[in-house]
Amino acid sequence: MLHLPIGTIQSASVLRKIETGYVLIKETNEVLLHNNETENELENGQEVDVFLYQDKDNQVVATTKLPTIQMGVYDWAKVVEVIPDLGAFVHIGIAKDILISVDDLPLFETAWPQIDDMIYVTLGKDQEERLLALPATEGIFEEIRIDAPETLFNKPIDGHVYRTNKEGAAFISAEGYRGFIHHTEREVEPRLGELIKGRVIAVKEDGTINVSLKPLKQDRIADDADAILTALNKNDGILPLTIKSDPEDIRKTFNFSKSAFKRALGRLLKERQIEQRDGNTYLITKE
Repeated sequence: MLHLPIGTIQSASVLRKIETGYVLIKETNEVLLHNNETENELENGQEVDVFLYQDKDNQVVATTKLPTIQMGVYDWAKVVEVIPDLGAFVHIGIAKDILISVDDLPLFETAWPQIDDMIYVTLGKDQEERLLALPATEGIFEEIRIDAPETLFNKPIDGHVYRTNKEGAAFISAEGYRGFIHHTEREVEPRLGELIKGRVIAVKEDGTINVSLKPLKQDRIADDADAILTALNKNDGILPLTIKSDPEDIRKTFNFSKSAFKRALGRLLKERQIEQRDGNTYLITKE
């Protein structure tokens, strides 16, 4: 007797109609097509294309809702639930959401996907023959990526992260460009499946790109200066820090490096928005 190949689309015949739906037959195997899984009335003997999967009772069932993701066929799937120590469930277009095992997720849960993140997956099976969603490997992305043009340099870009670790993160853009974000070009490690927005800092000879998630230097200075002004306004115009302050005191207050703090203060001093005296920084009140 043949076994019904779950995770695939098969053509089966309607054997008979029952109260809950239809019994289909494929070779010598019968499978249930529930009423909820088809929008049309079917006739005995009619051929119908169905996707086969296991329901919550681990029984093989059929649906006429044909997903683009199958065994050996990849597509993007949205994360709909994340369970610590188990993994993440993705929606592939059928009634049952499919698990990405903890074994196929990053080592640290801070880099796990969150709800609505998108992951490029195919289907596989675990040791108990249950369907799993398997994230695409580097080799798969190498097959589908396209070369980035040199004109992309210094342009904004976005894409979904498909691999991340302490060294950096790899992502694929909507256009199909493969990018890498070195750990020095990010503030925090991005999540698997996260949509990142960055800036192209290099177009390499092999057609891949390097991307930074950090803002341009002048934008960072402006943001840091705004943070200092906000702190001054909250503290009656007085800040017990100056250019000569201890780096650790600066970091505890703003999470800036001392050099970043000095650049931001320098800008504010030049614009005559602040002044420094007696070991403090004061907000200059405009009359």
